[in-house]
Amino acid sequence: MEHRLTVHRDQIPIYDIVLTASFDSLAEEIEKLDVQGRRLCIVTDSTVAQLYLEEISRILSGCCRTLTSFVFPAGEEHKNLDTVRDLYRHLILHQFDRKDLLVALGGGVVGDLCGYAAATYLRGISFIQIPTTLLAQVDSSIGGKTGVDFDAYKNMVGAFHMPRLVYTNVTTLQTLPEEQYSSGMGEIIKHGLIRDRDYYEWLQTNRSLIFARDERTCLDMIRRSDEIKRQVVENDPTEQGERALLNFGHTLGHAIEKCMSFQLLHGHCVGLGMLAAAAISESRGMLTKEETARLAGLLAADGLPVAVHGLNADDVLTAAGNDKKMDGGQIRFILLRAVGDAYIDRTVTADEMRHGLRAVLS
Repeated sequence: MEHRLTVHRDQIPIYDIVLTASFDSLAEEIEKLDVQGRRLCIVTDSTVAQLYLEEISRILSGCCRTLTSFVFPAGEEHKNLDTVRDLYRHLILHQFDRKDLLVALGGGVVGDLCGYAAATYLRGISFIQIPTTLLAQVDSSIGGKTGVDFDAYKNMVGAFHMPRLVYTNVTTLQTLPEEQYSSGMGEIIKHGLIRDRDYYEWLQTNRSLIFARDERTCLDMIRRSDEIKRQVVENDPTEQGERALLNFGHTLGHAIEKCMSFQLLHGHCVGLGMLAAAAISESRGMLTKEETARLAGLLAADGLPVAVHGLNADDVLTAAGNDKKMDGGQIRFILLRAVGDAYIDRTVTADEMRHGLRAVLS
């Protein structure tokens, strides 16, 4: 069971996304990148290292001249320039040059940090993604967005740098904690809401199989989400327009995430932001009350929070105003004309955002 998608830019193939249920073909895929005689560095965190580093090291050791690994402590708080500096030092000490390769093994934190290091070390070297969380498999590993947090500002320092390969083994989902799995579902539900009503309905119809992490169902789900993200990225690789639709739920979601000092998972905050955005869309007459309630029910059924306690709406709005997605002093807000049809709106007022936040703040 294997699916393959190819990401293009200007109709030229850039990299493949391989979706499978094992690591059996990883060595073959790596060898296609012509890394024989080169150095490879596996970048991962302390949690993922315990699960997969030994296996991936064994597989890759025969594909290159030298294999090293860089392991940093797990957690969003380590996705910063200090960790990048340590990785640079590791690469320099092991004499990595521009033709060598980094391997991001892990979730979004690992992929974002490794990708940013690859984009900036020696002005850019190649890297691949081996995402092990649902969130990374359907979102952060695809599209070439890389970055690290700066002080309390999420992904404030970054670069666009496309991977050479994304290799997704869905069996890694079996070791994923429940809250991390539900966090990934936040981004998946988003894909249906912004682009594909039928997919949104499919997610609800197949919820029991998704919840059970059925292998074939997960492959089908990840493939469809990846297709949606691939299409948007191909149309707008550096987020000059359409790609901003992928930020549905992120304006207020990121603000909530910051106000909670990153104690809530990213996908959970996106879910809260989507619910707030749906409430605004409803207030403008584009969604029905029933559709908003149905979204809240789906989020709750998939293990995502539908309310957050102890936050002040004005604090959230202040955080939203500092978001990197501001455009000429205006917030680019993503709303829904209908389920499956998102658009960019620059006219959402502070009062409308307060109204949306009332749906999720308690």
